[in-house]
Amino acid sequence: MEVQGRIKMIGETQTFGNNGFRKREVVVTTEEQYPQHILVEFVQDKTDLLNNYQVGQQVKININLRGREWVNPQGETKYFNSVQGWRIEAVQQEATGENMPPVPPADAFEPAGDLKEDDHDDLPF
Repeated sequence: MEVQGRIKMIGETQTFGNNGFRKREVVVTTEEQYPQHILVEFVQDKTDLLNNYQVGQQVKININLRGREWVNPQGETKYFNSVQGWRIEAVQQEATGENMPPVPPADAFEPAGDLKEDDHDDLPF
């Protein structure tokens, strides 16, 4: 799966516990009719992938959805989801009209010569 959009925020790398677990978050805003702000987590060695990106940049992030079950002290079961990134790449903006042929200047067109009423008789209808 993937998420594509513009980077809204890149967080600092956070380290948790004695085992050195690392996490870094990025928020990407999708560009659709109803834009969504998607929080994507990069963990462990993947946190370094965000070093070369900055706020405002268009990116595509490959993601995995993660889900966990947790039972609180009262015995209630809760479920949590996270979006975990494992690859990120810049998306090049397509310039509008880039693939269209060039438009010749207005003075490149020659006006039609004088048309006479009798010149249109060769039409088949």
